[in-house]
Amino acid sequence: MTSQLEDIKLEALSISEGIRDSPVCIIVLGMAGSGKTTFTRSLIQHAQEKFNPYVVNLDPACREVPYAAHVDIRDTVNYREVMKQYQLGPNGGIVTALNMFTTKMAQFAELVRRAGERGHKWCIIDTPGQIEVFTWSASGNIITEGLATLFPTIVVYVMDVVRSACPTTFMSNMLYACSILYKTRLPFLVALNKIDLQDCSFIKDWMTDFEVYQEALEEEQSFVSNLTRTMSLTLDTFYENLTTCGVSAKTGVGFAELLQKVLECVSEYEKNYKPVYEKMRKERLAQQAAPQPAANVEESGVSVPLGLGLQDPPANTGSGIFLMAPGLVPIAAEDNETEEMELDPKEPMEDQNFQSFVQSHLDAQKTKRDRLAQQDRDNS
Repeated sequence: MTSQLEDIKLEALSISEGIRDSPVCIIVLGMAGSGKTTFTRSLIQHAQEKFNPYVVNLDPACREVPYAAHVDIRDTVNYREVMKQYQLGPNGGIVTALNMFTTKMAQFAELVRRAGERGHKWCIIDTPGQIEVFTWSASGNIITEGLATLFPTIVVYVMDVVRSACPTTFMSNMLYACSILYKTRLPFLVALNKIDLQDCSFIKDWMTDFEVYQEALEEEQSFVSNLTRTMSLTLDTFYENLTTCGVSAKTGVGFAELLQKVLECVSEYEKNYKPVYEKMRKERLAQQAAPQPAANVEESGVSVPLGLGLQDPPANTGSGIFLMAPGLVPIAAEDNETEEMELDPKEPMEDQNFQSFVQSHLDAQKTKRDRLAQQDRDNS
């Protein structure tokens, strides 16, 4: 994929042309362990004959995927090398890898456009297992809005039915689904996965009948159940317009209905969401056409350069990182170079106040223990 991205010329890709009819981008999201990747494989298999899906893997940390991907982020960014070079943990490595991939967003969108011209009606995008890494990162927002501005785009949220049998866990899943829905501003489909292990009828009952869910909460004795009971009133309206479908990613049950639900979501995008993204596209074009103020102007009013030169970052030979944003290049500090930090005058006072608070607390505890010990001696 790396050579493909580098060789792409972007003359054919322009947001001025408007939103294209094909391919339909399907962004698959889900909590870790919800069966999202297995769901993606089954969705590809059932859509293959009619929709010829173009497959994209955006999870840089997975070792293997059970499907053939046309675009794989692992071919572009070496996840382990990112963690090593920037001294990051697993989640930080995934975020940085997505940031690097996003620097080639224009080329990636062009690949998707060409796929639509070759007959791929759908583009199925598998995302990282750590759902918050994609949904709340800047790179995830860029990828989602970038695709939605160019192609019909929907979100499929994979939900584990077995783990959601607990009312409080179910509410946590619904709260996350609600937040993603309002953040992405796209048609939203909840795939109730693993119905081969447990029937999903109880979840649909909880969504449609408030009293049934309240009865299930009565069996919960935890403190969280009180909060959950209050939140269920708030989400009652959210359930009314939420599209759900029970499926089994392992056996393939329910995918015929799921494909129909996806088509309904595409129609919903065309009717309700496309005008919003068309407006965003026109605003972006207007910003690009507007004259930009000069950074530095002489008295005669002629713009002059500031003398800042842009140059490529140093090459990382053997690192396996093919996308390198200039701001992400690590710079080793020289041995004789020391960084002077300005001291905050409030810090010593805050430290002193904190120490005084701790000491007063310890003194109060000691006085209390002494008083109790004296009472025990008097009673004896």
